[in-house]
Amino acid sequence: MSSSRKEPEPSDGLKTFGAVLKSFRKRAQVTQEGLADEVGCSSHFLASIEQGRRFPPPGFIDRCEAALDAFGTLRLAANQLSRKPGLATWFRQWALLEQEAVALSTYECRLIPGLLQTTAYAQTLFINQLPPLGDEQIEAQLAARTERQRLLTERPNTAYSFILEEHLFLRRVGGHDVTMELIDHVLGLAERRNIELQIMPVVRESHAGLDGPMQLLETPENKWFAYAEGQESGQFISDPKVVSMLQMRYARMRPQALSFEDSVSLLERMRGAA
Repeated sequence: MSSSRKEPEPSDGLKTFGAVLKSFRKRAQVTQEGLADEVGCSSHFLASIEQGRRFPPPGFIDRCEAALDAFGTLRLAANQLSRKPGLATWFRQWALLEQEAVALSTYECRLIPGLLQTTAYAQTLFINQLPPLGDEQIEAQLAARTERQRLLTERPNTAYSFILEEHLFLRRVGGHDVTMELIDHVLGLAERRNIELQIMPVVRESHAGLDGPMQLLETPENKWFAYAEGQESGQFISDPKVVSMLQMRYARMRPQALSFEDSVSLLERMRGAA
């Protein structure tokens, strides 16, 4: 996702939360600079939240609750927010559908999908983004990613399928230790009955996914949608003809990739050869 669109656009919920925070701060007779120092953020970041322009990270909310003795009001106001921190504008519609999906299929050739990333791997990606992100932005995005990953464990009846290019592990993003932790993490997830993992080998003469990454999703009403993402934009796809075409390509990739057993074996050999 583009780093220029990580922050949510202003919404009534964000503005309301900001107003509540500002009210409790003034009630406590604390300046923005004083509260910022106490909760460990910049005054600029605090001002942006009070103005309804930034999404408050979970840790920030808890620290403000304690500092301002807000009787749980800030947490209650935060629960009413409809925006998610660290999710780009174009991804939010897809993220909402993910929460109710009965099936989710993902092909990725650029980086490990967010649902499978470790904290160290994700943090490496965020730290190396250009233009650079601030500490508060990185914290918000890590919180969003962790929250989204709960889908894998909280929705055991959802069928997840992942086709990942072998070179995503060979690249060693973040270094040796980060990669080994990532492989262990992915292998652990692959043990779950509702998660199927396949590796697309580096050498493959026939490949139906050369046009780029894709995601396919089935709703509880058995409707299918697709999502494709580039560097500066994402495309939510509802046209049945286009979705059908992407389903055809994903289905063709399944036998082109290694089987589940061979994929697990390959990752285990990568880990053992380290």
